[in-house]
Amino acid sequence: MPGWVADALASGTPAVVRRAPLAQPDLVPVGLRGTSRDQRIAAHVPRRSVRRIVSPESLLDRVAGIEPTTPLPCLRALRDLAPALNALGLHWGPTGGVGFALATGLPALHSQSDLDVLIRLPFPPSDAQCDALAWIARDRTCRIDIQVDTGRGGFSLREWLRSPPRMLVKTDQGPTLVADPWGDVGDAT
Repeated sequence: MPGWVADALASGTPAVVRRAPLAQPDLVPVGLRGTSRDQRIAAHVPRRSVRRIVSPESLLDRVAGIEPTTPLPCLRALRDLAPALNALGLHWGPTGGVGFALATGLPALHSQSDLDVLIRLPFPPSDAQCDALAWIARDRTCRIDIQVDTGRGGFSLREWLRSPPRMLVKTDQGPTLVADPWGDVGDAT
């Protein structure tokens, strides 16, 4: 195990829940972050050691506190896109480095950071929602990566908007290729 992992665990650095098969029912799959981008590692932690759970949706109250003049393009993009995302009437929130920084207050962002967003969409979107999602997903001052969570798996909105015949869906059992991310998950091999 790299030395930075022991340092992160000893200092109580927060972990991020990741989508992965459950090794055991009492273990939670997590990702640990070090102080630099190359310091990332997958792990499992006992459920009893989880002190606090912060969902992406619970971070939305912090968006209003982002200054319009912030020098970080990813935070400006989040602040600017929040009204359009809210107008969809769906559950959503920031993930990745932005979500981590908002949840922990730790300095995880830099001028090249992208904006990762999770949208919970248990059903295929309407035509109007598709149009709005395509507009939201356009890169602006930073790269915008939107993951859609259907409740059975997650996939890249950008990939889905290209209408591929089959696409990658990440499930708790591992990744799978499907034609319909709302209907085929669990049925595909």
